[in-house]
Amino acid sequence: MTSPLNSPLNSPLKSSPGSGAVADAPEAARGGSPMVLGAALLGFFLISLDALIVTVALPDIGRSLGGGMSGLQWVVDGYTLLFAALMLSAGALSDRIGARQAYGGGLVLFGLASAACGFAPNLGVLVAARLVQGAAAAVMMPASLALVRQGFPDQAKRARAIAIWTVGGAVAVAAGPVLGGALTATVGWQWIFFVNLPAGLLALALLTRIPPSPRLPARLDVTGQVTAVVAMGALTYGVIEGGDKGFGQPLVIASLSVALVAAATFLTAQARGAHPMLPLQLFRSRVVAVSLVIGFMLNAAYYGGVFIFSLYLQQERGQSALHAGVLFIPMTALVAVVNLASAKLAALFGPRVPMVAGQLVGAAGLLALLTVGPHTHVWTVAALMVPVGLGGALTVPALTAMLLDTVPANRAGTASALLNTGRQVGGAIAVAVFGALLAGADTFLAGMRWSMLIAAAGLVLTAATTLTLPRNRHQTAEA
Repeated sequence: MTSPLNSPLNSPLKSSPGSGAVADAPEAARGGSPMVLGAALLGFFLISLDALIVTVALPDIGRSLGGGMSGLQWVVDGYTLLFAALMLSAGALSDRIGARQAYGGGLVLFGLASAACGFAPNLGVLVAARLVQGAAAAVMMPASLALVRQGFPDQAKRARAIAIWTVGGAVAVAAGPVLGGALTATVGWQWIFFVNLPAGLLALALLTRIPPSPRLPARLDVTGQVTAVVAMGALTYGVIEGGDKGFGQPLVIASLSVALVAAATFLTAQARGAHPMLPLQLFRSRVVAVSLVIGFMLNAAYYGGVFIFSLYLQQERGQSALHAGVLFIPMTALVAVVNLASAKLAALFGPRVPMVAGQLVGAAGLLALLTVGPHTHVWTVAALMVPVGLGGALTVPALTAMLLDTVPANRAGTASALLNTGRQVGGAIAVAVFGALLAGADTFLAGMRWSMLIAAAGLVLTAATTLTLPRNRHQTAEA
């Protein structure tokens, strides 16, 4: 992404004649925008669904393919790791070949990888296919938001479109655990992956109705991309294996050392490279820097919590996959409605209000979950998880719209990639760390409580950080 980051976006199309956005405006006026939004929404649905639908199937996958706690963690983190590690380069790819073209390619690859997951004969093949799914999702995510940005040049309409776009993820969040449990209990865990195919085909059909996106000069940073993958992969491996086998093991120490060296090399490459995938000057914008931290913590709390309570309900309380999925309904059912309410609150009071409120609500829910014991009624547990879901639903739409209002239109793909990289890294690290806490604690409940306490403390800190941001959308655009 190039500066100026602090350019006003009240008239972004006038200041970005090379972006191709002006050419997109007539298409939007002719009714192209609903097609854009429908295709982007379906892709976000698939990406979000596959982050959650697998969680309630983990015990059945373990029984079918073998593998202990570390193997099950990799089924989750194999997806989120590549998703996070490739996101920034995928944003540049979206800008370079055009958002529609990148999005279509990502959809095809995602469908093929989903089929491979369903047909996986062993855990190794499943994890490998999940890695490919994550790579495809990394391409789809920034391209989908860039499509929305191009299809809705008006700021107010774009904010509403982003809120509707988040409904795709909200529906996936609501449906994921229940659908995963129902499919696992009736036709087998393999169908949690096969279900992606019809939605992907529908998104591709809508995509054919959208004109090709403009191509922009955006070079790929090979050094940055390789070191990012190595750093994230080595860190995740070190935390997962350390929790399983002990952090004093030579291989674990070596892995964490490799992660440290790769991270230092990555930062050096970004500071000195001619075409860095993550220009460090981005962080001169307070909005960008704080958005990244908030996104990291939101996903750490949410996805880490879903991972832990899926295991708690099935392994500690003996619930079936279907019943465990049903117990997540109270947590997820109101997410879509709250997403839309967040956009209205942000329009009335500025983005800080729903963001701070959402993070504090989420933290309160996590602290309430500290009271869960070995005999707590399962529907009480389900009720206590509700604030965690609502907190994220309040925060994410305002956070996303605030970030996109801050950056130039022709760099929407890179900006959305940065935010979603932070979010996916948060989810991957949380599953690794919380899994290590579960494996290292004397009891499952002790590891679960430490995990919830850490997540709650993180959300309280990021809520306080949010208060340093501008109060309203106009100030944000000028920040």
